[in-house]
Amino acid sequence: MLGKDIPFPMLSDQNGNVGRLYGVYNEEAGVQDRGRFIIDPDGVVQAYEVMTSPVGRNVQEALRQIQAFQLVRETKGAQVTPSGWKPGKKVLKPGVDLVGNVWKEWQVKEAFED
Repeated sequence: MLGKDIPFPMLSDQNGNVGRLYGVYNEEAGVQDRGRFIIDPDGVVQAYEVMTSPVGRNVQEALRQIQAFQLVRETKGAQVTPSGWKPGKKVLKPGVDLVGNVWKEWQVKEAFED
């Protein structure tokens, strides 16, 4: 991206060492599959997605997931995010009563409205 500042660190993995470490290096082809890893401040991989090159990725979905993980971490697990959750939308409170009853607490329509 010429003329644009990238607001996050990027790296190059010319030898495939990082790709091998994360299991996304394709030895046969000599390239890495596209991998996205969400790693928390403690160094724990919370989520990952690996795509082969013919299928594109969704940056907005990656950002949504990061925001969801941040919320869960900030609340120390007292709030959790249902599928499709976006900032400002309803969160859930985990507990035994929620098991098998998420649908009663959360409407799909609500989560996807902007």
